[in-house]
Amino acid sequence: MAHWLFKSEPEKWSWDMQKAAGAKGQQWDGVRNYQARNNMRAMQIGDRGFFYHSNEGREVVGIVEVCALAHQDTTTDDPRWECVDLRAVKDMAKPVTLDEIKANVKLAKMVLVNNSRLSVQPVSDDEWAEVCRMGGMKGE
Repeated sequence: MAHWLFKSEPEKWSWDMQKAAGAKGQQWDGVRNYQARNNMRAMQIGDRGFFYHSNEGREVVGIVEVCALAHQDTTTDDPRWECVDLRAVKDMAKPVTLDEIKANVKLAKMVLVNNSRLSVQPVSDDEWAEVCRMGGMKGE
């Protein structure tokens, strides 16, 4: 299973909205960056990701799971843009802020630290374990 990070501005799509989408999940639409789109094309059903509030809050607030493989983004007719569907899995026990992530030497190479504008990004297994530890998540 691979790990990812999905960034969203909470005033547009918040963690509470993601949870309200229920078990069927919601397409992660509106992405117009080739690298982010290619990351979604690489995802498999069951891959887990951090749900990150950007701009306001700037923190990892929850864990999501890929529940549908890459498909046409229904918010555009342009065939270049695809998205996956995500469902909420659980809240972070303690949100992990960007400042905390940047201060942790174990996370110095994390994409969020080095390319914070990328909206869908890979997370290594070690980074996943460390952010989960920081967020009070055992066994994730």
